[in-house]
Amino acid sequence: MTNLRNYSLVTGAYWGFTLTDGALRMLVLLHFHTLGYSALQIAMLFLLYELFGVVTNLVGGWIGSHFGLKVTLFAGLGLQVVALSALAGLQPGWPVALSVTYVMAAQALSGVAKDLTKMSSKSAIKVLLPEGAEGALFKWVAILTGSKNALKGVGFFLGGVLLSWLGFRAALLTMAIALALVLLVAILALPGDMGRAKTKVKFSSILAKSRNINLLSAARLFLFGSRDVWFVVGLPLFFAARLGWSHNQIGGFLALWVIGYGGVQAIAPNLLRRGLTGGTPQGGTAAAGAFALAGLTALIAWGVQAQLSPWLTVVTGLALFGLVFAVNSSVHSYLILAYTERDQVALNVGFYYMANAAGRLLGTLLSGLLYQLGGLPGCLWASVALVVSAGALSLALPRGSKALHAR
Repeated sequence: MTNLRNYSLVTGAYWGFTLTDGALRMLVLLHFHTLGYSALQIAMLFLLYELFGVVTNLVGGWIGSHFGLKVTLFAGLGLQVVALSALAGLQPGWPVALSVTYVMAAQALSGVAKDLTKMSSKSAIKVLLPEGAEGALFKWVAILTGSKNALKGVGFFLGGVLLSWLGFRAALLTMAIALALVLLVAILALPGDMGRAKTKVKFSSILAKSRNINLLSAARLFLFGSRDVWFVVGLPLFFAARLGWSHNQIGGFLALWVIGYGGVQAIAPNLLRRGLTGGTPQGGTAAAGAFALAGLTALIAWGVQAQLSPWLTVVTGLALFGLVFAVNSSVHSYLILAYTERDQVALNVGFYYMANAAGRLLGTLLSGLLYQLGGLPGCLWASVALVVSAGALSLALPRGSKALHAR
């Protein structure tokens, strides 16, 4: 019962953070698009957010193992409160260069906060579940990951609504106050030694990983690069420029997409059960999902280039992309926990999400640049190349029962 209570507290804190994270991204993107910033300039606003996520995951895993996951969770929530409050201080009369620099710095804090919180929450699943519960592990990973992404979708919608109702500054301050209350509850309720390694962890061990974890982390980098290369900047600007959608329409649609994406992640074990004949996902499962995603993305790119209906190609294609991507992402999230020992979970999950953040950084940079150079089709063809790379790496992962032992 204690583990279930602690799992619920960690999940609740992660949910609270996720709402502000999704809302913040939509607030910044739509606010600066309204101010006339280009696609590349908007992408630059998120550059340090993603870059600092890479560093945070690499070092945060060691901090979590050394001092406990409670420390990293609280640090993540606290830094997000600081980042939201700092962004609320942005002044409309500042020069463009100063505004961009200020927002990038605040986004850097938010990137650190996101990855500390995510690494702590995902690692807590392995720590709180009993040894050998591989079936339950896939189920609880899928539930946490799916619910998080569904709430991130709600956050997208919330960001669009708050921007319209309250304005940029008041929306940020409202979110900062709400998250500070979540942090206070977590501080009062969670145990102090959660996730701390039993033996002293050397700092040099943050890069000393097994072959399986290295391969999976590399595949994760390309998988998330393939999503963000068209999703982060290109897609919202395509909706605004080509379809003439308002802030609320863009925020609402992306919210529904991410909610649906999260829902699929949550039920991924049920969707895969028949194909896996009662077993758990292995490397071949991840490879098959990646290659299916590559074929689907190529069809979307061809449809956009052929000037077919945007509703048929982009909107419908995006829904199918979300379905396949969600299942593949859930498989990855299960495999990283299955490949790691309980005592090293924070280190290995931190390293894995470092690769995740690197993929998002790559995708974010390419999204703004390629949209300016080649529009949405340019972003989509880059997505195909990245996801094919993820599938090729996944082919080298072990299959069958040895996957859980070849660490």
